[in-house]
Amino acid sequence: MRKFLLLFLLLNASQLCVANTSNPDATTSTSEHVEMSVVSDATEEVHHHAPAWTVIPFVMLLLMIATGPLFYEHFWHKNYPIVACVLASIVVLYYLFALHNHHGPVHALAEYVQFIALLSGLFIASGGIMIEVDKEAKPMTNVMILLIGAVIANIIGTTGASMLLIRPFIRLNKNRIKPYHIIFFIFMVSNIGGSLTPIGDPPLFLGFLKGVPFFWTLQHNLIPWVFASLILGAVFFLIDKRNKTDLSFGEDTGTPTNKITFTGTKNFAWLAVIVGAVFLDPNVLEWVPAITYEGQKFSFVREIIMLSCGFLSFKFADKRALDGNEFNFEPIREVAFIFIGIFGTMMPALELVGNFAQSDTGAAMITPNTLYWGTGLLSGFLDNAPTYINFLTAAMASQGASISNLSQVVDFAGGGSAFVNSVLSLKAISVAAVFFGSMTYIGNGPNFMVKSIAEQVGIKMPSFFGYILRFSIPILLPLFLLVWLVFFYWGLL
Repeated sequence: MRKFLLLFLLLNASQLCVANTSNPDATTSTSEHVEMSVVSDATEEVHHHAPAWTVIPFVMLLLMIATGPLFYEHFWHKNYPIVACVLASIVVLYYLFALHNHHGPVHALAEYVQFIALLSGLFIASGGIMIEVDKEAKPMTNVMILLIGAVIANIIGTTGASMLLIRPFIRLNKNRIKPYHIIFFIFMVSNIGGSLTPIGDPPLFLGFLKGVPFFWTLQHNLIPWVFASLILGAVFFLIDKRNKTDLSFGEDTGTPTNKITFTGTKNFAWLAVIVGAVFLDPNVLEWVPAITYEGQKFSFVREIIMLSCGFLSFKFADKRALDGNEFNFEPIREVAFIFIGIFGTMMPALELVGNFAQSDTGAAMITPNTLYWGTGLLSGFLDNAPTYINFLTAAMASQGASISNLSQVVDFAGGGSAFVNSVLSLKAISVAAVFFGSMTYIGNGPNFMVKSIAEQVGIKMPSFFGYILRFSIPILLPLFLLVWLVFFYWGLL
């Protein structure tokens, strides 16, 4: 792993100027990424390539996300929308007017719109559903909620499950809530939970759209999912068992009735429509209207449905549920602006990753082991969906296949005779992209939303670095190392 990372950094430093114009993205086809890196295009010119300094705004944004709430909290909370938009504008304007590269910004914009439409719809619709769990907040009760959330994440996505369960989870533990409750919720429900179906997490859905069979993830990711979920559940249980009642978040409400009640159940219908709309992809269903750019179809009907459902679910929501959830738009507002900055500034970073992975040196290093650690570590700091596509593209290209060829993707996922260790490679990419998304607040969309909701009710969440140093490194890294050893290095299961 050290060799992989060292070569990655050295080659990036020396080969920055050989980046191609494509920006592999999380929600649209990345076939151009392979084709444009292998086939000469008459319209592609050398001035399209992003220079080294264009990575600086992305690094600055990450550093400000990490340090802002800790060292200059008032300035950050007041000005983070401006900071994110300005840094994104620097990169986007340079691409458009200096590099004359419209391809990257257009794809980044389409990717962002699809990303925020899904998150907004699920956030608003779930905000109108109030779940009250009138039970004693015992460690085992909490573990069961986390495990149930991990299952539900595969049905309505990690975002839907997170938004549906985070508030009742906080209310249940109102007399003893601690930051670790929220962190483990992010680990188990917002990330690792969604490993079993393409609906569960955006990277897996992109793989499905490219040709990976729908039940492939259930077949190949089930045992790692059970393995990681049970270990995290056990660790949480041991930590939670030591937690004594703290009345700082409310008074004791008496003997619990052990009842679970739902308010605003009609919003489940809106959630169902939003989840169903996910499949309205014009690249799969030719009858779905689309915006065509450079031969690529971009969805808009799906996004209109999602945003409309969000609006209507709020307009006709049960007011008791909204009030009970203390619903407001600040969490999704924060995510919207922060990820404008991330999607706008990470184009050069993804470009560098893609070029290294598909270079001769990078391709020679592509194995299930390096794919696991490469995809995983970058998924923690870049959005995990484009990272998944980037490494799948590189893995297939290293064996002479194209992600734009549906039959080749199917053969690659099925372990066709033309490929070497392709099933294990795809499994490494899939598991790592989903699991490692929990390493930071920005690894996956729901992470930031859960953090914001927790802070809204007064829970003092750790900083960006605090999250990594106190939880990710001591808890997740040993777990991910164990997953790698058991499932990929030793191949025991």
